[in-house]
Amino acid sequence: MRNPPIVLILSLCTAVLASPSPVSAQGHIAEIGLRFWKPTPELVLKNGTLNGAGMNGVDLVQEFALGDERFREFRVSLGRSHKLRVAHVTFEYLADATIQRTFTYRGRTFTGGAPASTDVNWDIWTFGYEWDFVSRDAGFLGVVTNLHYNKVVASIDSPALSTAATTDVKAPIPTVGVIARGYLGSSGSITAEFNGLRITRDTFEGKFYDFDIYGTLHLGPNLGVQAGYRSVDVHYLVDDDVGDLKMKGPYFGGSLRF
Repeated sequence: MRNPPIVLILSLCTAVLASPSPVSAQGHIAEIGLRFWKPTPELVLKNGTLNGAGMNGVDLVQEFALGDERFREFRVSLGRSHKLRVAHVTFEYLADATIQRTFTYRGRTFTGGAPASTDVNWDIWTFGYEWDFVSRDAGFLGVVTNLHYNKVVASIDSPALSTAATTDVKAPIPTVGVIARGYLGSSGSITAEFNGLRITRDTFEGKFYDFDIYGTLHLGPNLGVQAGYRSVDVHYLVDDDVGDLKMKGPYFGGSLRF
């Protein structure tokens, strides 16, 4: 049980493959979803200055006491066994605090005990393709490929500085993975998806791991309500900018199917 995401997906796969019915369970061609996600953040940034000093970076959650906030995620899926998928979510934090330790970020030094503020904006666009190579009355099993386009704009400012220390990084990271859904009769379903990949190049490193499990209660042929849990783990190295970003937590939402 060292990898719970894989265990959950394999359990759903077993249920799908065990069904003797060859009939596709997917009668709709489009699905539009809106989720309200309240994750616990982990946001650590550093740049060449910190790398050279051997420091761990600036933990924005610790330094500015960033808490759990609710964010909206929009999703669209088109197709039956072959699906095109688009998703978008933006994480934004604004906070003021008194710096607890002295650190240097992007050539600017922030002194412990001094007031400071941060503005963090992490934008994720996901463009994907899904192929459900098994589709039956009991559910489906498929493979997914995604391109996660990350844009991170973060600044730390203080009245003692003339300009803020700001990073603006774009990190597109592809992933591959699996998805499985099991239907609970006509009343609902359980879906699990995991995709991820790690890339290492001369001037670029990227990692994106995404695990998502949720249940859907069908209120009719076209409307459903959802509740689930999602975990996103991202690492990037672009030039001298490094980010270790995580979002984990529950969400609820709804979907329309046509």
